[in-house]
Amino acid sequence: MDAILSLLSQLSRVMQPHYSAIALSMVATVLVIYGDVLNKRLKRFVSPHHFIIRTLVFVVVCAFGYGLLTVFAAPFVKQLLLMIPFVYRGISIILIFLLLGYLAEHRRYI
Repeated sequence: MDAILSLLSQLSRVMQPHYSAIALSMVATVLVIYGDVLNKRLKRFVSPHHFIIRTLVFVVVCAFGYGLLTVFAAPFVKQLLLMIPFVYRGISIILIFLLLGYLAEHRRYI
């Protein structure tokens, strides 16, 4: 059992300097997987409006909205990752990425 805990701690130690990048990649992956759902809802909302308004809303949401969401959500995700006990943090990150891969496969992105 000590060997397994040592291995899990080593994995967490290797990932420790990269938590910010890991959180950012998690947020970006979720946006890639579910961004089309948000865009479809937005399209339904703005479709009755003029072309210029639709274009401006699309640019604002895609360029600034998703960018701001990524910038502000990544530190929040990092804090959530830091709440996981250190020993289990590395394996949890791997499992989260496997879950994101499954979700991408389920939505036929892979």
